[in-house]
Order: sequence, then structure tokens, then C-alpha cells
Amino acid sequence: MDQATPLQETPTRPTRTALGVLALCFALSVLGRGLGESFSVFLLPISESFGWNRADVVSVYSLSALAGGLASPLIGRLFDYSGPRSVYSLGLLLIGGAFLFAAYATHLWQIQLSVGVCVGFGIALIGNVPNSILLGRWFGPRLPTAMAVVYSATGAGVLVLLPASQLLIDHIGWRGAYQIFGVTALVLMLPLLVLPWRLFSTGAPHIIKEAAAELSDEGWTLDRAVRHHAFWALFATFFFTAIGMCALTPQIVAYLIEAGFPPLQAATAWGFSGVVLLFGMLGVSWLDGIIGRRPSVLFSYAMSVFGIFLLWLLQWHPNIWVLTGFVVCFGSMIGSRGPLLTATAMKLFRGKHVGTIYGAIAIGSGLGSAFGSWSGGLIHDVTHSYNPLILYALISVILGMIPFLVVPALRR
Repeated sequence: MDQATPLQETPTRPTRTALGVLALCFALSVLGRGLGESFSVFLLPISESFGWNRADVVSVYSLSALAGGLASPLIGRLFDYSGPRSVYSLGLLLIGGAFLFAAYATHLWQIQLSVGVCVGFGIALIGNVPNSILLGRWFGPRLPTAMAVVYSATGAGVLVLLPASQLLIDHIGWRGAYQIFGVTALVLMLPLLVLPWRLFSTGAPHIIKEAAAELSDEGWTLDRAVRHHAFWALFATFFFTAIGMCALTPQIVAYLIEAGFPPLQAATAWGFSGVVLLFGMLGVSWLDGIIGRRPSVLFSYAMSVFGIFLLWLLQWHPNIWVLTGFVVCFGSMIGSRGPLLTATAMKLFRGKHVGTIYGAIAIGSGLGSAFGSWSGGLIHDVTHSYNPLILYALISVILGMIPFLVVPALRR
């Protein structure tokens, strides 16, 4: 009877509010991740416009990932002390201003500063760190499912914004496309400011009560967390997996074009990964509840490895069937482990400093994304081939899987 009481006493309004918070986090993630991943479509036009090599242009994507990753602890701390309204509003302001600045850039450092550093920081401000903290207040033990929905926003953003970006570039050029991106972000900031943030920040009463009861027993601080092996295991998983994924993703559209696919078809095909990503996110989270965390994560890595093999095969067999297999296997697993890793971190290090701790762990993803994308561009420039790049990504993904094979805390 005691266990059933919280469910009976939970009113309908908190449930509706929780779904509203989930929808808001999803929408912000669609915008942020979609704008970030759209750079793969801008890579060739910007490179051709200025005559820059691949490593120079990909450095913009690297800086974006690096800025977002290094800012994660700061964002977590800002969220802990200032709340979601300040964090999300600052994110949209940075993104809007940065894209408008980039539209008039004439030098590489200007693109690196705007689309790289500022957009990366802005995306992080409306991304997974603040979303996971806010959703944790409303979904508690159901956080993995909620985060799977939010992580799938990456796919929705890719599905919508990659083809849209290509169409904008074809009609008004990459500068005009960046102007539209900037204005859109600034306009969306206005309705964001008037949302009921005091209600959103409160959280579900029964979840907050449970968290308060556990707080005295946990008492995690960042200093204590960094001395725990699970912290570095999660950090390593984020780091190496991000290297493997981001070594490839900024160059996939260019790779498909060079393999013989028309530009719009290449952008649309990779954009379609947004559809399969939704099923991948929810599917892996569903498997977690059925067969456990370790088998679910290992399955997702196996799918990623097979997808990388199909990408390699495309250069000799550029047909729609191999392309579809690659999009389904590789695209559906991008970030599919993220909800499970996030839920693991939020559970292991719960307490009033969880935002700062999770932000510190997320540095691994930012560093891996930055290093992976930059080194991937460098490998292509040096070798003039995609084969070493594909092998590099494969090894990195396998290294990202190892913590789930050897660290007991990540198996539960």
C-alpha cells in the first residue's frame, strides 16, 4: 500500500508539466544539434569559397565540439545556481549572434570564433547537460527514456536541417543560410523568455522528495567524484566514442558526393539518419530494461562497427542498398548510448552538485568530438584517402566500448 500511495497522490498537472518540459527540451535539442550537425553540408561550400583545405575547415567543427565540452562543467554550475531560463536564453543569444557574424566573415579565424567557439558554447547551453538536469527533476527513474527522446532530437535536427541547409545554400548561398539561422535563433528567444520557468524548475514533488531523502547519504562533490573510477570510465567512454563518430560525421556528405552521389541526395540520405536515430535511441533504451545495460550498450557498438564497414564498402559499391544499410546501422546508433550513460552518471553521482559533476564528465565527449573531427580532417589531407580515416574511426569506437567490458559500475 505504501508503494502505491505516491502514484495515487500524484496529480495530473505535474504529469502534463513533465511532458511540457520534455517537449521543450526536445525542441531546443532539435535546434541546437541540427544547427551543429548542419556544418557537414557547409563544409564544401565554405572550403570552395575561400580555398581552404579540409583540416582548416573541419577545425571549425572541432572548435565547436571543444567549446561545448569544456563549457559543460560551467554550464552545469550555472544551471545549479541560476536555473534554466538564464542558461537557455544565453544559448539562443550566442547562437543567433554568432551565425549573423559568420555570414559576413572573410577570414578563417572569424568562422572559427563564430561558428566554432560561440555556436559550440551556445549549443551546449541548450543541450544535454541542462536538459538532463531539468528532466531529472521530473522523470526520476524514467530518466533514461526521457533522455532517449531528447537525444533523438539530434536525428530530428539532422533530418530537417541538413536538406534545408543544402536547399538554402543552393538558392541563397552559405552566407544567406547563416543569416537565416541567426535571425531564427534570436526570434525564438522571445517566446522562450515568457515560459513559466518557476514551475518548470520546481520538479515533480515526489521525485524531489525522494532526491532530498537520498542527498544526506550521497553528498557527492566534484572533488570526490573525480577520485572514483566510475567517473573516469564514463569520461573514457564519452571520449573515445566521440572520436570515432566525429572523425566521420563532418565528412560523410563530402564522402558520399565524392563516391558519386548528387549533393542533395547525399545530404538528404545522411539527413534521413534522423529518422532511424529516433528508433535507435528508443530501441537501445528499451533493450536496457529487457536485457540489461551492458548487453544493450554492446549491441549498439556492434551496430556502429557494422555501419562503419558499410561506409567503407560504399566507395566500391555506391548503390542505394549499401547506402541505406550504412544510414540505418551507423546513423541509428549515433548517440544511442548517451541516454544510458547520462542516466548512469545521474544515478551514481546524484545530489545537489550533479550538474557540475555530469558537466565535468561531458568534457570527455567535447574533447573527443573536437579531437576526432580535427584529426579526421588532418588524416584525409595527409593521406588523400578515406580508408585510413575509416580505420581510425573503427579503432576509436572499439576503445569506447572497452569500459563497459571491464568496469563493474557501468554494467548495472
